[in-house]
Amino acid sequence: MKYWLFLLIAILTEVVATSALKASAGFTRLLPSLIVVIGYAISFYAMSLALEAIPVGIAYAVWSGIGIVLITVAAWILYGQHLDLWAMIGIGFIIVGVIILNLLSKVEVR
Repeated sequence: MKYWLFLLIAILTEVVATSALKASAGFTRLLPSLIVVIGYAISFYAMSLALEAIPVGIAYAVWSGIGIVLITVAAWILYGQHLDLWAMIGIGFIIVGVIILNLLSKVEVR
């Protein structure tokens, strides 16, 4: 269970870092730039810990799938980004894919 917690930390810190990336204005603003660098560092470290027990393909699919959904929500809240129907359908497919991986896949770490 702790490895899934590491993956959750990796996802959340990556979402924070990616959200701050836009605010960094090409790394010309100090505080958002620091958030980006520190967030990605924590994210990759937590991901490396998660990969000790979670297969890399599964971990990355969950990380990127949940990350996409959370980044989309963050962009909507922070930057006023609106999605059309096709974007919402695509994100729905991503969510379904992550659920299928977690519920039906029997992939194990060797």
